Amino acid sequence: MSRDVASDGARPAWGALALLALLACVIVGLGIWHLDASVWRAPGASRWFAAAFVLFFWLALVAGTSGRRERHAQAASSDLAWTADTMLIAFASQTGAAEELARRTADSLQQAGMAVRLIELGELDGTQLAQARRALFLVSTTGEGDAPDSAARFVTRPMNGHVALGQLQFGLLALGDSAYDDFCGFGRRLQQWLQRGGATTLFDPVEVDNGDPAALRHWQHHLSLLSGATDGPDWERPAYQRWRLIERRLLNPDSLGGPCFHLALRPLDGEATWQAGDLVEIGPRHTAEDVARWLQQAGCNGEVVVSHEQRHASLAEWLAGSHLPAPEEVAGRTPQAIVASLSPLPHREYSIASIPDDGALHLLVRRMERDDGSFGLGSGWLTLHAAVGGEIALRIRSHPAFHAPRDGCPLILIGNGTGLAGLRALLKARIARGHARNWLLFGERQSSRDFHHGEEILAWQRQGMLSRLDLAWSRDGLASAYVQDRLRDAADTLRQWVGEGAAIYVCGSLAGMAPGVDAVLRETLGDEAVERLREQRRYRREVY
Repeated sequence: MSRDVASDGARPAWGALALLALLACVIVGLGIWHLDASVWRAPGASRWFAAAFVLFFWLALVAGTSGRRERHAQAASSDLAWTADTMLIAFASQTGAAEELARRTADSLQQAGMAVRLIELGELDGTQLAQARRALFLVSTTGEGDAPDSAARFVTRPMNGHVALGQLQFGLLALGDSAYDDFCGFGRRLQQWLQRGGATTLFDPVEVDNGDPAALRHWQHHLSLLSGATDGPDWERPAYQRWRLIERRLLNPDSLGGPCFHLALRPLDGEATWQAGDLVEIGPRHTAEDVARWLQQAGCNGEVVVSHEQRHASLAEWLAGSHLPAPEEVAGRTPQAIVASLSPLPHREYSIASIPDDGALHLLVRRMERDDGSFGLGSGWLTLHAAVGGEIALRIRSHPAFHAPRDGCPLILIGNGTGLAGLRALLKARIARGHARNWLLFGERQSSRDFHHGEEILAWQRQGMLSRLDLAWSRDGLASAYVQDRLRDAADTLRQWVGEGAAIYVCGSLAGMAPGVDAVLRETLGDEAVERLREQRRYRREVY
């Protein structure tokens, strides 16, 4: 991984000048120190020597700074031959927070086997960016929507013009403070500039308010999807609450796709509240059988209670929520030492499919199966291993970027597969408020197997709370249809609804569905209109 350090070859001329200037400073300083007192008291001598010392010190500082800039420029230009698989990671930091997160991002991807290149945004030029295929930007906003000082050269040069970026896919982490009016202002301007150049998103931008750890976990969630390494530890572990799984029901028996389950949960301690559009973070666990097998192989007593990080639990409970080390790695260690060395299992995110008035938190989860036949960490735990009536570690995460519109404007909801979860919650919230101008476009495999919550949706349509319903089935008959096809077929209605102030919410697969829908929107409404919808927050996505 390139960290933008100078090569081992010949140093630039500025470096030699800096060394000479520093040497001159030393000579002048020693001369002043050894001056005869009478000479020192000569008229103007002290001022002359002081001025000379300041001059030489300034020259050394300028030389050193210019040398660093030249070395950065050389490093940035010397590595242009990155491959299509290299992930460019550019950061703009005012206080160091964005740089630290960029380095964590680079480390996470590199540990997953990805080639990465880390560079300060101000050292990146349009030519380099036009050669990149994938990039992640981690940028802070300072003052009232300003770019960090270190990004000034990028703002005044590439961002002051047009760069053709049709080949680029990017992700954006924007750091800001909602106490300021122009929250994440520079991050949003950077996003708009990239998209005007033709760049497309790897996932929707993640905005971080005052270092919000939940938003940073969401960023890490996207990184795990990019790298395929879904077992890396959370940078900051969620503060889970205790919930009980009260219902689990298979929705699509005999489906050509993976089994999808409706899950219902209630908090064990007190009440819980959330808004439609919010997410949950689930703490997965190993099965009791897997933990018992490990304890037997390691020769450990799982009932021993261990206190660690202000938590008291048996060794078996600690192991259930952690990566299990090889039994031989812990040979001879005490239970306390074993627990101290454990790495917690990473959280898993799911869209909430209900509103609090339903009396329970609902999820729609597809059980994922790996190539080796094992099940996904989170989906396997929730849909197979966790006992109905058993305890689930869960944290609700507010997701304002996907909350329902506050007014009764028309709402177009587009999604596929388990993306229906977030759309279902939005519909429930709208119906509870008496807003009936709702249009749902939903796609899955087979109408007879995969119309999740179909009876409920059709009932809303009969009651007049769902103005229009378009369904797309990709495995029914000979002709495959996808949700973006249904949207294209309804182009005239789409233009009419948007003209009447409609908002568009998309939830579901980032591969295929989300870019397909975006393409149809641009084809039907035009690029400028779609960008205006984004700026007005009338086009929102929760895609994965």
